[in-house]
Amino acid sequence: MMLQAWFSLRKFVYNNLHNDEYETKFSRCINYSLIFLIVANVIAVLLESVNDIYKSYQLYFDIFENCSIIIFSAEYILRFWSVADQNPAQSAWRNRWQWVRSGGAIIDLLAILPAYINYFVHFDLRMLRILRLLRLLKLTRYFVALQILLRVIEREKSSFQAVIFILIIMIVMAAAGVYVVENKTQPEVFSSIPASMWWAVVTLTTVGYGDVTPITPVGRFLGAMITILGVGLAALPAGILATGLANELEGRKQRLEEQFEHLIHSRGIDLIHDHQTIEQIRHQVGLTEEQTEQIIINLIREQKQKAERKSCCYCPHCGHQLPQDISD
Repeated sequence: MMLQAWFSLRKFVYNNLHNDEYETKFSRCINYSLIFLIVANVIAVLLESVNDIYKSYQLYFDIFENCSIIIFSAEYILRFWSVADQNPAQSAWRNRWQWVRSGGAIIDLLAILPAYINYFVHFDLRMLRILRLLRLLKLTRYFVALQILLRVIEREKSSFQAVIFILIIMIVMAAAGVYVVENKTQPEVFSSIPASMWWAVVTLTTVGYGDVTPITPVGRFLGAMITILGVGLAALPAGILATGLANELEGRKQRLEEQFEHLIHSRGIDLIHDHQTIEQIRHQVGLTEEQTEQIIINLIREQKQKAERKSCCYCPHCGHQLPQDISD
């Protein structure tokens, strides 16, 4: 009996913390509370950077930070414990190990790890504040747009790796080229290839701070060529990301439409009169009104076509519709 209650409690925790399809008032309350706590932590970090505010309310900031650590730690432990129910076909510890290596779990760990490390190895306070801003990444779990972006980056990671590799090659080549051309003229600025990489980076990324510039004709020509190449190179990640987002959004739209059609068919809903039920399903699935209207029109058209096929007979040889008197 105790074991059954233990598994029931673990399933309850899993549904409220991990299961996106499980939605109740209690689960929504948990999500909104965690979102509020994350945003409050970010605001606290920003305010703590103002020394006058931090000195005046240091006690309250410390209390809030300790409470946040306790809550985030409890959340991490509960997620680790309950994720065992994610895939019943696998062992509990295999599910947990897979979750620990996931992006969401790593973000959760990074949100609390600096605070515990600080008990043993004292950080510079400014560094600790910056590390605490990693808690902002926890918001990716609660917003669909951020989840879509992370999925696109994960799926297109090979393309991004190729772009980064090309960028590194271009930086090294540009730094070497400007070093050869400008070293004799500006030995204090382009003293070595590593020192010249700063100029190569700001030129290839088309930022151009202007603090380091070539002055020889050949150096300026080289800089112009590298800037032109940088414009094209900077467009590559944007193009990859835009294409990936478009594909992901189109795939998500198709999945939602299929889910909506499945729910419509499984519940046997009257497409013309059951507006309230259709609206509830629309909110449940997450479709827009325009998408829902188009799906309903297509379903009604399909129903009419099926009804016409049932009421008519067709020639088995040519497929043309036979007159009603012949079919009778």
